[in-house]
Amino acid sequence: MLSTVPAIISSNPMIQSDPFPSLQSAWDCSQLFSNTQSVGPARSGSSSIEPNQTQTHSNSGLDESNQTLSIIDERKRRRMISNRESARRSRMRKQNHLENLRNQANRLRIENRELTNRLRFLLYHCHRVRTDNDRLRSESTVLRQKLSDMHQILLFKQLQQFSSAWPCNNVTVMSEQIPPPLII
Repeated sequence: MLSTVPAIISSNPMIQSDPFPSLQSAWDCSQLFSNTQSVGPARSGSSSIEPNQTQTHSNSGLDESNQTLSIIDERKRRRMISNRESARRSRMRKQNHLENLRNQANRLRIENRELTNRLRFLLYHCHRVRTDNDRLRSESTVLRQKLSDMHQILLFKQLQQFSSAWPCNNVTVMSEQIPPPLII
């Protein structure tokens, strides 16, 4: 694998050492950046490769990795913000749903109370109507009995008048003095 690395990079003593020393121990990013020095901008006046230019070249690799890390960090940060917003919206939807369910439960309780009151009112009036019907039936029975008794009395009186109109019946009979029993 070292054969595929360009000669400039392989001749650099800084790169020949372990490029990932942090992978051997715990994740400590300070070891990754401890071998580099801060370097100013590259100069374009010299034709030979100076050590500053090599460091600038290697720093540009670090800058690229820093840029990718910052891009990854920015994506993570955006995703975290998006997730927080999504969770907040979800909590709001849940809260609204619970509030709607509470309102619906209250409305249904009120409607149930109203229906229960109406049912009690109707049962009360139904009981009163039944009581009145029973009273009227018994009153009707009594009145029919009285009517029947009056009808019999009238028939008896008519029969008495009819029998007294005959001349042979001037003699009073014992049975005529006692009124006949009422027929029911």
